[in-house]
Amino acid sequence: MLNVLKIREKLRSFYIEDNHYGDLASGIFDSDARGTATLIAKSDGIFCGGLIIEEGFRLTGDKVTVELFAADGTEIRNGDEIARIRGNVRSILTSERIVLNLVQRMSGIATMTKRLNDITAGTEATVIDTRKTTPGLGMFEKYAVTAGGGKNHRRTLNDGIMLKDNHISFMGSMTRAVERAREIRGPMDRIEVEIEDARMLEAAITNKVDIIMFDNCSPEWIKTHIGKVPDTISTEASGGITEDTLRAYAESGVDYISIGALFHQQQALDFSLKVVY
Repeated sequence: MLNVLKIREKLRSFYIEDNHYGDLASGIFDSDARGTATLIAKSDGIFCGGLIIEEGFRLTGDKVTVELFAADGTEIRNGDEIARIRGNVRSILTSERIVLNLVQRMSGIATMTKRLNDITAGTEATVIDTRKTTPGLGMFEKYAVTAGGGKNHRRTLNDGIMLKDNHISFMGSMTRAVERAREIRGPMDRIEVEIEDARMLEAAITNKVDIIMFDNCSPEWIKTHIGKVPDTISTEASGGITEDTLRAYAESGVDYISIGALFHQQQALDFSLKVVY
């Protein structure tokens, strides 16, 4: 769920970045000029970003009203009217690009997440994201995953303890890394370790971690070895998973499949803002 105060803070910083010298083009209008515009979908997909529209067009004041016609997580079609914006023309035009950029990206992520969920339908696997978010946009991108029906992995570095290959290498062994993790963790923190081969898998099981991540392992290899993992340990597949290989991973028996492509390979959904005469 998005935090309204954090959204306003982020939008304000984006506005300052884009308009620290002012909006010259919008300056052709009188300061009290009023108008109406409609936000229209230009492609099919899953909509995400209602709060961005509501808050974004009020960046420069409260002289703008927004009427939403689509809810986050719902299907939209090319040509659908998503929202109608009424009020100060300068505010509408100055905020337009910031709002569209965010809504297009978030809706693209939500759309891809829904598509991946459809591929895994009928299996026990859950599609989750990664921390490969765009700096500054993480809260928007991770929310978009949930709007598309997926789940978040870690939202920040403080959500659980993930011991990746470099953590283990610097510490010298998985056992030492897990021991230190148990010393510093809180009662609600789970420990996850990244494994790449049978030796590391055995070490993770021996150390009784909470989650085992099969990193860059083929679905066939996972399917062969996952039977060794006790029911007390959750499992995750990660690393280079595509839409073409996703179903095989989902059928390998893992609980979660984390996909970084949700953030770095998705295609933004197209929207446009048109003046209503």
